[in-house]
Amino acid sequence: MKNLTRPDSDEYFLKIASVVAERATCRRHHVGAVAVKNKHILATGYNGAPSGSRDCLELGCLRDELKIPSGTRHEICRGIHAEQNVIIQASLHGVSLEGSTIYATHTSCVLCAKMLVNAKIRKYVSFGSYNDNSFADLFREAGIEAVIKKRPSSRINFLD
Repeated sequence: MKNLTRPDSDEYFLKIASVVAERATCRRHHVGAVAVKNKHILATGYNGAPSGSRDCLELGCLRDELKIPSGTRHEICRGIHAEQNVIIQASLHGVSLEGSTIYATHTSCVLCAKMLVNAKIRKYVSFGSYNDNSFADLFREAGIEAVIKKRPSSRINFLD
C-alpha cells in the first residue's frame, strides 16, 4: 500500500481554490476563492466578466490593449474579482461570511480587502501574490489574520 499523506485543511482548501480558478475568464490571472467556516465550504468565486456578459476570452483584455499595469486602474477591467464573486455567491444564497476564512490563489487587492473586512471574515489564506500589498495593513487594522502559505502541490493523490 502507498504511503499517502493527508493534506491539512489549509492545503486542502487552497487546492480547491486552485480548481475553482480554472473557471476564470481573465486572460491575465486565473484567481479562485473559497469561503470556509467550520471546515465547510460556504461559497466559491473566480474572476471573470459578469454573469451572462461576454468575457475577456471572447473579447480580449481591455487592460492589455490599454497597457494598464497589474494592480492599478481596477475600474477599467470588465471582470469581477474572485473575492467579490465569493461574497456575491454567498449573498445570493443567503449565507453569511462572518467569521469565515477565505482561501484564495492570490492575495487580495485593496478593493476586495475592503469588502472582505465589511463581510467580517476572520482569516485570509493564500499562496500567490497580487501586485498590490495594501490589503495587509487593512487586514491588520481590522484584526483579520492573513497567512501566506507555499503553493500546494497540483498533484491529486488517489488510492489505487
